[in-house]
Amino acid sequence: MNIRIETPRLLLRPFTLNDIEAAYNMNLDQEISIFTGDGGVVNYDEMERRIRGIISEDYMKYGYGRFAVELIGVDSFIGFAGLKYLPEYAVTDLGYRFKKKYWGQGIATEAGKASIEYGFNALKLKELRAYAMEENKASIKVLTKLGFIYEMDLTEHALTYQQFKLVPKV
Repeated sequence: MNIRIETPRLLLRPFTLNDIEAAYNMNLDQEISIFTGDGGVVNYDEMERRIRGIISEDYMKYGYGRFAVELIGVDSFIGFAGLKYLPEYAVTDLGYRFKKKYWGQGIATEAGKASIEYGFNALKLKELRAYAMEENKASIKVLTKLGFIYEMDLTEHALTYQQFKLVPKV
């Protein structure tokens, strides 16, 4: 997959194996992983497995997946954002996760907007979903800024998530 999306501040690009260490180190921060539902990544090998899965499954099988995100001209990997097909639900999910030092700067909103435009314009998707724990007020604020509408609460593995939906504007 050779898609690269630039925004005024960000480069969204496909993950490579060179991102494993930076992604692993980011996910070690409990404040970052507390609302992810996956408990963060417990070891380097698990992060490598996940990134290899994005490359070999998401990109190859579905033609899209989460992007590694860089701050243009300032930093290399600062987190990830983008779309992921969830075959167990037959929906495409918008997700994001960033290093703590980039929180509160509109990075998630900017990356989310670029991902939504890519999904609706390039991929011709008819709708997107997003999921956030009710306690994750910052993420819910980003989703509502992006135009997502709350649909319902879902409980999975003893965790409750709020499900949001977005359809293209006609």
